[in-house]
Amino acid sequence: MVERIKMPELPVERRLKSFDEVALGYSEEMARVEASRCLQCKNPPCVKACPLNVNIPAFIRHVREGNYEKAAEIIRSSNCLPVITGRVCPYERQCESACTLGKKGEPVSINALERFISDWELSRGFCIPAKIPEKTKGKKVAIVGSGPAGISAAERLALEGYEVSIFEALHMPGGVPLYGIPEFKLPKDVLLKGLKFLDELDVEILTNVVIGRTLTLNDLLSDGYDAIFLAIGANYPLSLGIPGENLCGVYFASEFLMRINLMRAYKFPHESDTPISVYGHVVVVGGGDVAIDVARCAVRLGADSVTILYRRTEKEMPARKVEVRRAREEGVHFSFLSQPIEFIGDENGRVKAIKCIKMELGPPDETGRRRPIPIPGSEFIVDADTVIVAIGQTVNPLALRGFPHIKLSKKGTIVVDPETLETTYSGIFAGGDAVTGSSTVAMAMSTGRKAAHFIIRHLSR
Repeated sequence: MVERIKMPELPVERRLKSFDEVALGYSEEMARVEASRCLQCKNPPCVKACPLNVNIPAFIRHVREGNYEKAAEIIRSSNCLPVITGRVCPYERQCESACTLGKKGEPVSINALERFISDWELSRGFCIPAKIPEKTKGKKVAIVGSGPAGISAAERLALEGYEVSIFEALHMPGGVPLYGIPEFKLPKDVLLKGLKFLDELDVEILTNVVIGRTLTLNDLLSDGYDAIFLAIGANYPLSLGIPGENLCGVYFASEFLMRINLMRAYKFPHESDTPISVYGHVVVVGGGDVAIDVARCAVRLGADSVTILYRRTEKEMPARKVEVRRAREEGVHFSFLSQPIEFIGDENGRVKAIKCIKMELGPPDETGRRRPIPIPGSEFIVDADTVIVAIGQTVNPLALRGFPHIKLSKKGTIVVDPETLETTYSGIFAGGDAVTGSSTVAMAMSTGRKAAHFIIRHLSR
């Protein structure tokens, strides 16, 4: 049996002072050898495990045969953003977890093969789906948010002949992949090139428009939009709710990553006007992919040391294993079963330490992971010159300002019909993190495609 082809990576010594992409992608020879490992199952479980139901065996077969254009066409029939999913999808929990070959050994590297095809497309121009030459339906749809869910919905609707306008609060489209994923995982030039197909489909993108402030949902309805899709994401940071969280030197991950990714603070002062202060002992609180991302950013920004505090064990960490491995290679330390209970400041109001308590694992909670329980009398102090809180985010309700007709859950997410994704107001649909609270790129895209289907049905009545 041919062994799984490992994707080349940037050497560790070059990563430490660089935001260059770490995963370097397959060569053509590597891709074809890896594609030869696929068993071409008649009832492929990998397809069912993919939120977008990409025909994985079919595109891999064409990679093996060297027919890359056909492989790209197959992927794009289900996935309009392979440049993103091929780089950041948690494939080990999705398609590759179901690979038949993986039951006896290493699964096929589906993710790396998808990335190979997306990179091939980027180097030669896109294999754009058949374009609708003119808007044939006479109906307009507004999409609020230009992340994966919004883009996926826009593509489907545009292909069906609807006039689509995307309203984006920031000055560039892309959503979380743009402002929340570091350059060393997803280069921004790659992302922006990957969005060019929206121009080909005549999708209008209106940036610097904050729905709820610049315009309201009532404004959109008054402007003649026949349906609205809310893909506003979940970008409002969750707080630990402990003393000292407002000290200088304490960041929330969303702010930290936005300064670095969108404003390129790591290039200050030569190519950016936005500084970010990271020095000394950096402590990151959290155990997900975002926590790993900010820790690896801190390494590159010159921290003396970087430690991740996580209240469970490594086994319960939701972060991808490959990213944890890369973080360790880059010098990130981990302190498990550790929970901050207070941030301690100096006489100038800047954080200098964290008071923590040791935890032990109890029965499973609603996530299925064992619940962390504080151990009385186990408090300890961790030195910290910079702290980044990365424990999750929720929906910012700004977009719904002045529009009380849409119901929110107790967790602050938008309530929708689980079948149609329509909100409690007829003609307004929602998807992505705004509904789920947190999901993968592929899962968010799947809600965009689903919402588009039911928007079309709604407008066809």
